[in-house]
Amino acid sequence: MADGTFAVLMFIAGFFDAQANYCGTEVGCLGKTDRTPRLAFSAGQSIERRAPQQSEIYFRYDLGHKRGPFGQSAGFSVGEQGEVWIGYGSTWTYEFSPRLYAELHSMPGIYLDNGGFDLGGPIEFRSGIEFGYENRMGWRYALSYDHRSNAGIYDKNPGIETVQFRVSIPLK
Repeated sequence: MADGTFAVLMFIAGFFDAQANYCGTEVGCLGKTDRTPRLAFSAGQSIERRAPQQSEIYFRYDLGHKRGPFGQSAGFSVGEQGEVWIGYGSTWTYEFSPRLYAELHSMPGIYLDNGGFDLGGPIEFRSGIEFGYENRMGWRYALSYDHRSNAGIYDKNPGIETVQFRVSIPLK
């Protein structure tokens, strides 16, 4: 999946989740509710497709609230060749059980190639999915896959995919 498929899936799933679980409540479809804030650290590799295979580290902060089913998050990543991405966006989580979950995310952001891989321009969108396990202390361990591209707003749009292992700790 080398496009914004995960972002579209997140908004469709979130829309149906809002209709089923939020709109009929006193908070409303996109009302503000609390969630556990988290700090996540990921490390992994880009997939050699259009970009050279290289390492990346990624930090994400999940804010302590959500709007309807959508969480809000800020992210920051650094690639092996000095590439930097920083963004802010939404997440949507589905719990298969009290311990197993899947989470979709979509975040617009700013990308600086710093002489590394050129994604076509400074505005780049990051969307993806993670599958994980949450232990009894609230720590999450997950495998994530994401895609970054500029959605065709620039002439050049090679895109890049990354596979990472993520550890997320609750901050409350």
